[in-house]
Amino acid sequence: MSTKVMRAVDEHQVRAAAGTTMVLGAVAFAYAYFRQLYWPLQAVSAFFTLEFALRLALGLRRSPVGLLAGLLTRRHVPEWVSARPKRFAWTLGLAMASAMAIITNNGIRGWLPRSICLLCLALMWLESAAGLCLGCEIHHLLVRRGLAQRGLARPAPARSRAAASIDLASVGRAPGEVTVAECAHGACSPVRTAEAQR
Repeated sequence: MSTKVMRAVDEHQVRAAAGTTMVLGAVAFAYAYFRQLYWPLQAVSAFFTLEFALRLALGLRRSPVGLLAGLLTRRHVPEWVSARPKRFAWTLGLAMASAMAIITNNGIRGWLPRSICLLCLALMWLESAAGLCLGCEIHHLLVRRGLAQRGLARPAPARSRAAASIDLASVGRAPGEVTVAECAHGACSPVRTAEAQR
């Protein structure tokens, strides 16, 4: 059984971040829909664009909502999952948030921004409450079709249980520590953490 280095994120922190963004988005949507007050939706969509861009550039732990989610989940034992499917999902989030920021800040109202906003809220609810990341599922489908790379540095054989070594520097642990993780399915999500080795 070979080990491969991969980047990982804490699933609890990811879900807490999704729940936080869902609440912000729902409040902004409610103001726009019920009171026809659009500046909260304009501000939130611009903030989400910045948030997802920071997640992609610096990681979840260094984005504003990620910092808050880290505080909310600091007492939970981390459940490490591959960062690659999450980064794919955040890229989709960046695209939708950017579209909403452009649409709402250009004065477009009606079914288009409502539809995008409701889709975003549904996706954030699925991630935070049900633990289902649709972006990760799309990534997994692309991996199976050979259109995307697995959550490992090098693809493992199909339907095998591969082992991976989490890059602990990417998750805030001391350099030099190695943790062996087992891939639950081909796209390495979720990753179950095993014993730490020295």
